[in-house]
Amino acid sequence: MEQSHPGCDGGAEAIINLKPNSTISIAYHPLFGPHDDMILLELDEKILPDVLDQRISLRGQPDEDAVLCTQSKTYAVKFVGNSNSVLLIPPTDQFPHKSNIKKCTGEEVVASVIKVALGNMELVEIAPKVDKLKLLLSMNPLKLGELTETDDLDEMIDVDTGLYRWNDLTDMIQASDEELRTALNALSAVEINGYWRTVDDNYMDAILNILLQNSILNDWSLDALNEDEVVGVLVSDGFTQKIARHCLQVFGSKVEGDSLWRLDEQKVCVHFARGILKGGKMKMDNFMKEWERKVPERMNVNFDMLEGEVLTETLGIQTWVYAFSISSLPCDPAARFAALFNEHKKWEWRDLNPFIRDLSVPGLSSDALLLKYTRRSQPTPDSEPVFTMR
Repeated sequence: MEQSHPGCDGGAEAIINLKPNSTISIAYHPLFGPHDDMILLELDEKILPDVLDQRISLRGQPDEDAVLCTQSKTYAVKFVGNSNSVLLIPPTDQFPHKSNIKKCTGEEVVASVIKVALGNMELVEIAPKVDKLKLLLSMNPLKLGELTETDDLDEMIDVDTGLYRWNDLTDMIQASDEELRTALNALSAVEINGYWRTVDDNYMDAILNILLQNSILNDWSLDALNEDEVVGVLVSDGFTQKIARHCLQVFGSKVEGDSLWRLDEQKVCVHFARGILKGGKMKMDNFMKEWERKVPERMNVNFDMLEGEVLTETLGIQTWVYAFSISSLPCDPAARFAALFNEHKKWEWRDLNPFIRDLSVPGLSSDALLLKYTRRSQPTPDSEPVFTMR
């Protein structure tokens, strides 16, 4: 490599305009060096518009590997070494130093190399890392009696109370904005005065029971609850408007129109089943009787509703049921399968499927995940497949 020829060195334009099978001399730029603040990033064309329009962010704490997030997806950032030398030649106007492209008398244009790149960063789409979100929000759930309609939350909070605003979560959770909102929704989190909170089970139980009692007193149809009327009654009973509407969102769905809600039978029944099983393992017959007693008269329980919420075991002639909810399991596939096989050494497919069908890993199908983390056996062609840990 030649030393730089002042006045005869060129920028990246000299390379861009180079014709096939042509050659050009290169030289060290006067500012040549390691330039650790510059690194090559290889991009798929589908991500390029987000990068050019500055709709990306790097997320992660100092002790974590950084991820790159677009508005909707998360990518691992991996360094890939180059087997050949890659020379970085800047545009003439980026590092000006007598580097205008021109041809000197009797001399050829020389391209100025400012850095030799030993590799580049590449992006690999991954599932969002939201298990940390579960942990953060579980530390300080909103509890019954904590807030009233007139409370100013900002005046009640100091920096050590473990509450998080949206910007706090985007700084701490390695997920795109869209994936983070999906995760918050899956946790039934609610934004209260700018802070994202989960709501304590006892709080949700209290407000749901008040709603159901008022539905009887006021002869409300559980398939057509008027939002303003329901919220007004719940506020008069001491709940805030925000939590009253949150109750409708957690246990119901909007009916066609702007202000009517239908309570979801399965969500309500699962809520009461969870409450019953908080006390521990129960005989199936006793559990079903208690469950039927707890739910509203206008709703019907069905054990199939509890897929992904409970497990059963047979001891002698008795079948027992106990809580084992998918919501308590890690989202990371390796950690998820480890937790499942810690609970049972062997799983039949019909029991395993409800606890893994929500797993989504870019580039891996459900069958590929099973192949990666489990061993499958099937004693006879007609028997149920059995899975053990790989």
